Amino acid sequence: MNYKIVILLLFLTFSCTNQNIVKKKAANNIIFQEYSNNGFTLIYSNDLFKNKIINKKLNERDLLVFQKNLKKDTTVKITNPLNNKSIIAKVKSKSKYPNFYNSVISIRIATELEIDSNEPFIHIESVDQNSVFYAGKAKMFEEEKNVADKAPVEGVNIVNISSEELTKKKDIKSTKKFNYIIKVANFYYEDSAKLVKERIMSETDIKKINIEKISINNYRLSIGPYKSIKKLRKNFEKMETLYFENLELIKK
Repeated sequence: MNYKIVILLLFLTFSCTNQNIVKKKAANNIIFQEYSNNGFTLIYSNDLFKNKIINKKLNERDLLVFQKNLKKDTTVKITNPLNNKSIIAKVKSKSKYPNFYNSVISIRIATELEIDSNEPFIHIESVDQNSVFYAGKAKMFEEEKNVADKAPVEGVNIVNISSEELTKKKDIKSTKKFNYIIKVANFYYEDSAKLVKERIMSETDIKKINIEKISINNYRLSIGPYKSIKKLRKNFEKMETLYFENLELIKK
């Protein structure tokens, strides 16, 4: 048995502060498991399905997503951090897609949130279904504008949009510079962060590894920054081989 790995796992278990899966108690006393992640999403297209990058289809007008960490029919809030636009959707089902992405979204969602296809950065979080209004099935287009006004969730955008408009809007580009870091974890102790940093340096060729003091007893271990998605994805995949879970991206 590799005792270094055992020690590292113990440090991660007791020292990490960035738990992105949190159990909460809803108003009806039912335990609700909250999930959140910042990262790049994959905007669905039929070509992705034909080329077997994704193994299931997604209708371009659906308010549905694929997400590996969440169960079918989980309600999620998807936000574009670059413009703060949000929308409520549901998880369609489990699907295979590249691990670099935190989800797969429909063209309709990408259009409504004005997601840049070259920089598809989103925040996705599960939402307690009992405390949020959900507009229902995505096919109920005629009623959506009326019910959207009654939704008690700020920033939810539900608009009747035609296929022609989807085609025109799906290639939205950002004018902001590409600049991201990979957040590995936050730690209570700086020594814990240093231990993990040493492991990354010994087992990969990644060089840009940073430890930043966020506050008292809160040290962020990150990698980067990256000026291109190609290099970012390459090192993201290297980190996955070390079995780090729920890596996140932070826009600088």
